[in-house]
Amino acid sequence: MACLQSMPSGSFSIGCNYWASHSGIEMWSDWQPEIIERDFMQLSENSLNVLRIFPLWPEFQPLHCFWQAQTPIISFADRSLGHSKADRAGVSTAAIDKFKILADLAEKYDIKLIVGLLTGWMSGRLFVPPAFEGCNALTDPEVIKWEKRFVSYFVEAFKNHPALLAWDLGNECNCMGQTKSPDQSWNWTNTIASAIRLADDSHPVISGMHSLQCESGNWTIFDQSELTDILTTHPYPRFTPKCDQEQVNTIRNGLHATAESLFNSDIGGVPCFPEELGTLGPCICNEQVTAEYLRTTLYSSWAHDCRALLWWCAYDQDHLNFPPYEWNALERELGLFKNTREPKPVVKIMREFQKTIDKLPFKQLPKFETDAICLLTRGQDQWSAAFSSFILGKMAKFNIKFQFIDQPLEDAPLYILPSVSSSSCIYRSEWFNLLEKAKAGATLLVTYDNAFFQPFEKAFGFDILSRERRSQSIEFVLDNQNVSMLHPEAWLKIRPTTAEVLLQDNAGFPLMTHNHYGSGNVFFFNLPLETNLSDIPNVFNHANTQPFWKIYKMVASVAKLKKIINCEHPQLGITEHYLSETEAVVVIINYSPQEVATSVLLAPDWQVSEDIGSQAGIDNLITIVSNSCLILHLKKSTVIYPAKEFTKC
Repeated sequence: MACLQSMPSGSFSIGCNYWASHSGIEMWSDWQPEIIERDFMQLSENSLNVLRIFPLWPEFQPLHCFWQAQTPIISFADRSLGHSKADRAGVSTAAIDKFKILADLAEKYDIKLIVGLLTGWMSGRLFVPPAFEGCNALTDPEVIKWEKRFVSYFVEAFKNHPALLAWDLGNECNCMGQTKSPDQSWNWTNTIASAIRLADDSHPVISGMHSLQCESGNWTIFDQSELTDILTTHPYPRFTPKCDQEQVNTIRNGLHATAESLFNSDIGGVPCFPEELGTLGPCICNEQVTAEYLRTTLYSSWAHDCRALLWWCAYDQDHLNFPPYEWNALERELGLFKNTREPKPVVKIMREFQKTIDKLPFKQLPKFETDAICLLTRGQDQWSAAFSSFILGKMAKFNIKFQFIDQPLEDAPLYILPSVSSSSCIYRSEWFNLLEKAKAGATLLVTYDNAFFQPFEKAFGFDILSRERRSQSIEFVLDNQNVSMLHPEAWLKIRPTTAEVLLQDNAGFPLMTHNHYGSGNVFFFNLPLETNLSDIPNVFNHANTQPFWKIYKMVASVAKLKKIINCEHPQLGITEHYLSETEAVVVIINYSPQEVATSVLLAPDWQVSEDIGSQAGIDNLITIVSNSCLILHLKKSTVIYPAKEFTKC
């Protein structure tokens, strides 16, 4: 596939979204190529090698509608359309010439371009050619016809340019109008993606959408992955459900871009990367906290094979007095550089990250090992369940892969059905297939949110006495600590038959059970653990955080996951990457804004060869500074060493 050539697994690029420093969205009308060249030189000098560029739609297809004898006529403002290729596409050749200059400058400074073809939505403002004002850009057949013509012409004009990396459908095109059904969204996407591929089959097509849905909604992961080569996330905590709850340099936000990108790529079966990302300026946090957030997110995205990360955006736009900058304070101070060209601390973070990656003794990081499959089911809030499950897995030191319940079930030692709800959450054949995996030796964890299962008692090892609502929070003891959860919609009073009760509430009712099933194990947790935690601020990172992750740790210990390295500290995330059967790279990321000192346990037959990332040395004590990363090279020996604990200063 073209996408594998342009953004191969294990590679990683950093960059930003670009509007010219002097003019923002008016860069094409206020055209000053000498300033763009200064911008590109500065960006290139600071290790930013990929830019997402926006040919603003009405500037490049400046069509107007005039009426002649009650008949609408599409034309340019100053003349009618002729029969040239550009005229038949309604394209401004002057704008095309400007883009050619920009692309040539990008090549000069070794910058690759992702081109957002239909830029009709930008920074909260809608931009359409005057002829299409008041029309639905996603469903009106005449508008779609002209969109297709523009895309075909533009792609044909630049498909062979050496600076081109990929085609993006456009910037958040799902905001350009309302679709009434997934079919309308599919038809629009198919028209534009097909037009790109007919003109150019050598570069990948990037979705450019944000907030895709798994099961419901008009813009779905399944449809976008069917029609495009690469999916995208725009993971701003402020605009993503369940994310805007703590300061941005803590574990929930540090894992946000990674988890959402993997949610899309795992379910869609194509790569996904954070295409635009940021903290939304000084009204959210200061520049130092922003830099710490970016450092965590960069290393996390790299370690989880997210292919690239692009900041929003290159330059502050607080000196501009036209919409959207006039209207919306949110849009003014989002740059890597101030409008004076002074770099912010995030620029230093990007340079240091690139320097670290460049000096590693391998060009591409092998794909990280996953330990468990998180199965998303029908009728639930899939994102809430998936995101909390991913965080809990990280805290318990295992890595999750996502699947939707109707996809072919992959083999894994551990399966998680998080916060399962509804009577049709899992079909009969899907449930029996999952139970067969458990019978063959896998471990299954089900957390309950008013779901229906059949058969029930044999799998879980208990029968249900009654189902009722609870008006009060559930309190119980977990790892010698009193914890509580919000009251669930439904609560089961159960009586164990073959199951062992692992946890019970303060009234003595069973809360968590473990049942042997064939050669495997089935765990049941009588609360919607993941969706409940998704609504609680600071539940994953506060100094006095209740240890809900130990529920996952308890299950993982029974599943006997094979790990090279392990530790108990919940704020550290670990990925393991095999270079060969006897060599591996381990990436340990501190997702907290506090320094973490902890012991780490190595598997008996593995030894640390060298610290290849942070160059801090291996001593008897490991300390990872706030929001930072440790990269270790490990080798497997034929000599079986005793299990070794080590830490790092």
